[in-house]
Amino acid sequence: MNREIEIAGHKIGAGHKTFMVAEMSANHNMDFNRALEILHAAKEQGADAVKIQTYTASTITLDSNLPWFRINQGTIWDGDTLYSLYEKAYTPWEWHADLFEEAKKLGIVMFSTPFDFSSVDFLEELDVPCYKIASFEINDIPLIRKVAKLGKPMILATGIARKSDIDLAVKTIKEENNDQIVLLKCTSAYPAPYETMNISMIPELAREYDCISGLSDHSLGCEVAVASIALGASVIEKHLTLRRSDGGEDSAFSMEPEEFGRMVKDIRNVEKALGRVSYDLSDQVARQRAFSRSLFVAKDIKKGEAFTSENLRSVRPGYGLHTKYYEEILGKTASMDISKGYPMEWKYVSGMEDNVTNDNPASYDKA
Repeated sequence: MNREIEIAGHKIGAGHKTFMVAEMSANHNMDFNRALEILHAAKEQGADAVKIQTYTASTITLDSNLPWFRINQGTIWDGDTLYSLYEKAYTPWEWHADLFEEAKKLGIVMFSTPFDFSSVDFLEELDVPCYKIASFEINDIPLIRKVAKLGKPMILATGIARKSDIDLAVKTIKEENNDQIVLLKCTSAYPAPYETMNISMIPELAREYDCISGLSDHSLGCEVAVASIALGASVIEKHLTLRRSDGGEDSAFSMEPEEFGRMVKDIRNVEKALGRVSYDLSDQVARQRAFSRSLFVAKDIKKGEAFTSENLRSVRPGYGLHTKYYEEILGKTASMDISKGYPMEWKYVSGMEDNVTNDNPASYDKA
């Protein structure tokens, strides 16, 4: 599969910056101006992309009050019907074009999660750069196949998925000759308790499906998202609102702008700290080798006097010969008078004067 993909000019995968996605979801609270504010806040706080959701209540469920359509699973929406919830949460389709145009002006990527064929067709008219498949749609094989045929990157959340669900979804996408797949570890609880996050799955998803992996994070705070970077997450998705106190269907587990910005900053710092596998030292660190141990003359020594553990010691700093020569020098005689405090050199050792090896820890420019 493809371990590097590109979304609207952003290269995603190992060795590239984490793709930071702000999920607007229902946090617009059915106010277009608020949706614009969230879009601007995402840009200001360092998000690479904003994701919305494209559906209507009637395209995602049925208008029914029967038991199957009532929410009663211990969520923050219990007591509501699916239809009623989605009527309050959907992003009006007439907003989409203006939101995408504003995102373009801001220089931030915008894409969406479709929930049926009509929403895919509608989003194609807006030329979205990629598609997200929601966790609860990972078993909607006709929808996944339709999107896969478009040949665009696909980001799939795995929240409610068993392995067999992921297997089938990935197989379906590959059957359409699309290998631009990102699998997001996700816990479908709102908010998600830390002990259920299991972000150790992030590298496992990448290994098992030979794809890019990341995190769709419904936990509170930024700790889980930041930690996931060290596990190889290439995409982070987190809900963004203006103020949790404003309420809304998703506000309880959403970040406010300042929190989102702090998370982005922390993630960028972790990216720098992770670096690469290398035994090389930076120039700044290499210079600190001057404070390492080396051999120094610890007492005044007369010419012809033997080197002993009393007059030759391994001490800081590192301007003398390497300590590995300590036993070799002990017992040999001094070729000249040497004063206490001088770094040991081969020229001080009788019979070793011609050894020109400049082997001391302070030589920071040497490997």
